[in-house]
Amino acid sequence: MNGKKIIAALGPLLAACALLGALLFSPIKQSDKPSDKVLSKSAASMSVNVIRGNMLKNTAMATGRFIPFFGSSEYSRIDAFHPTVLARKYQRPYEPFLLGAAGTQSLTHFFMLQSMSKELQNKQAVFIISPQWFVKDGISDGMFSLYYSPLQVNGWLLSLEHIGPDEMYAADRLLSFSSIQSDTTMKTYLKKIAGGSPLSDSEKAACRRTYRLLSREDALFSRINLKNKEEKIAKAVSKLPDDYNQSSLDKLAVAEGKRAIGDNQFGISTHFYQQRIAPMKKKLKGAQQKYNYLQSPEYADFQLVLDELAKNNVNVLFVIPPVNGKWSDYTGLSTEMLDTFSKKIKKQLTSQGFTNIADFTQQRYMPYFMEDTIHLGWRGWLATDHALQEFLNKPSDRQLQYHTAPAYYLSKDWCNDQAIH
Repeated sequence: MNGKKIIAALGPLLAACALLGALLFSPIKQSDKPSDKVLSKSAASMSVNVIRGNMLKNTAMATGRFIPFFGSSEYSRIDAFHPTVLARKYQRPYEPFLLGAAGTQSLTHFFMLQSMSKELQNKQAVFIISPQWFVKDGISDGMFSLYYSPLQVNGWLLSLEHIGPDEMYAADRLLSFSSIQSDTTMKTYLKKIAGGSPLSDSEKAACRRTYRLLSREDALFSRINLKNKEEKIAKAVSKLPDDYNQSSLDKLAVAEGKRAIGDNQFGISTHFYQQRIAPMKKKLKGAQQKYNYLQSPEYADFQLVLDELAKNNVNVLFVIPPVNGKWSDYTGLSTEMLDTFSKKIKKQLTSQGFTNIADFTQQRYMPYFMEDTIHLGWRGWLATDHALQEFLNKPSDRQLQYHTAPAYYLSKDWCNDQAIH
């Protein structure tokens, strides 16, 4: 192929690359803020680019119209009792912004929180704590890497005014993941922080350049490929009665649950049972006897979240969902251990001033409370909504009485403590 043909073939690609480079490195700020429609779409999307980015969620939080709902995969199934659906149907003065997806855990939430600390100051939030996060090694390398945000971590590095226990722990924890180990520059920065040393002026300048570039990329591409759940939400809204009444809604939740579950022995949705349980049911009997949610680095990762919430005076409702009782009986998952997990996580919360807790651990056998083995279902979401309305109606225009103890709750002694009183 001669030179002219090569230029003709590569010309459009080179032009596109040049245009993209100009957009990314241009000193001109992007002034095109996302519309209300885009913000609402992103609030329900649970898309990776929303979780890893800043523009959409930060813009939404700054409006005061959205309440962040931190959690994981429980938000993914849209039914008539999902927080987004109830808020839409009954014209609540807020809209849930779902900050979580399958595999998101405390460490991901910490960096999301830190990246919008200004927008969340003195506001309210909901945080669903899943017991199954607290396994021996905490969040897996694959799940952390999926949601790892260089934008948010660079922003965190630039925000550091001093190096304390939180900063050293977070840096050391990040260094355990392959996505960090493959980034030589980031690894160098984090080793300094983990050792208690601040970044140099030149390192901060380089970090700032990277942050600006990633911010421009976020502004340009964060709205692309947002998951659109509007049709599912509208369909679910249509099933609800016009007036909000706890008793009548509970009857509807029971009816919806009955339709979805059928007659399987675990009281879970037929679709989930047929797809995930039935093909390997025999192998699952007694398979979780050795599971232990009482020893995990996740407790320290969760402490990072609490310290960040306290720092910004965020008023939070914490929700502890149960594990389906019929399922745990079959798999051998210890209910005693799950009860102790509830005591342990509530001790970490209440001892530091986080007292708004909806603990549903004992609802493990309530029919239609769970949609499957570990996720809230029809009556579970309704109970969560009831707790949420009580929480939101409490006076919140005061300085919250937080008194965090990171030195203790970041320690291996606490992470491994199983003797909770």
